[in-house]
Amino acid sequence: MNNKNNLTFYRINRSTKTSIPFFEIGVKAGFPSPAEEYEERPIDLNKELIKNPPSTFFCRVDGVSMQDFGIDDGDLLVVDRSMEPHNGKIAVCYIDGEFTLKKIKIDRNHCWLLPGNKNYTPIKVTEENEFLIWGIVIHSIKSF
Repeated sequence: MNNKNNLTFYRINRSTKTSIPFFEIGVKAGFPSPAEEYEERPIDLNKELIKNPPSTFFCRVDGVSMQDFGIDDGDLLVVDRSMEPHNGKIAVCYIDGEFTLKKIKIDRNHCWLLPGNKNYTPIKVTEENEFLIWGIVIHSIKSF
């Protein structure tokens, strides 16, 4: 199988403002408590998800190579280009003319791009590759 993901990139538009109700108490995954009080207040998802607007963008995943890491086909990713790449981070990478989404593994001598699906092969980055870590994934937004 091909290691490459097709990613669709989107710019951030912070000019829009939509107030969405937000319940601070959280949602119980067990038994509900009818006695709990709640306070409804607005939340701005731009402020919640985007910490560094000039270096942040969205992209949509097209492929299943990261499904074992919880990133599925169709997920919308929030990617920050200002973050430093570190071992274990999930990154949008540009390698040999194509974008791919992989987990970074750095050992003493090499950088590896690891898929989150056993049907895909890890990519060993060598000096012969044209390679750039484009940005680090900070959020994955799912639709159900």
